[in-house]
Amino acid sequence: MFESLMLLAVPTLVFRLLGALGVRRFASWPAALVHGLAVLFVASGAAHLVPDGGGVMPSHDDLTAMVPPFVPLPHLVVYGTGVLELLGAAGLVRAATRPVAGLCLAVLLVLMLPANVYAALEDVPLDGDPATPLWFRIPEQAVYIAVALLAAGEGDGARRTGHRARSGVSRG
Repeated sequence: MFESLMLLAVPTLVFRLLGALGVRRFASWPAALVHGLAVLFVASGAAHLVPDGGGVMPSHDDLTAMVPPFVPLPHLVVYGTGVLELLGAAGLVRAATRPVAGLCLAVLLVLMLPANVYAALEDVPLDGDPATPLWFRIPEQAVYIAVALLAAGEGDGARRTGHRARSGVSRG
């Protein structure tokens, strides 16, 4: 049940440790958290494309079983959301694309919420484990949405502000 959260927390801590050791890219908690979210989405996006899991993340078939019956072409939807998650992860890594990637991932997470609710209510197992209860799924999804929205505000604003100051362009 906590595996996905660990896929966010552990990379975040590693990135922040690297920041403490002098890697400027990870010099702040928000930067480390955004990169941790990118790691989570690489793992999750890849799981959407893998026929049989056998690891920490569920497989394509597990994720297809989560899709509510009112959604057409569930296999294609799972492949599509996996690709979107991988693109979002790549977008989080670049400061220039981070705001758009964060916003798009937040929207994607909201759109995927019905699948999480359906899986919890219908007891859909993931990777052979019992279904994650709804009381855990909703707050977990809210955490990911919050971090994605944080990422949306973590673009290259400092670089643009510095450029404006050098070029004599005022912000007012």
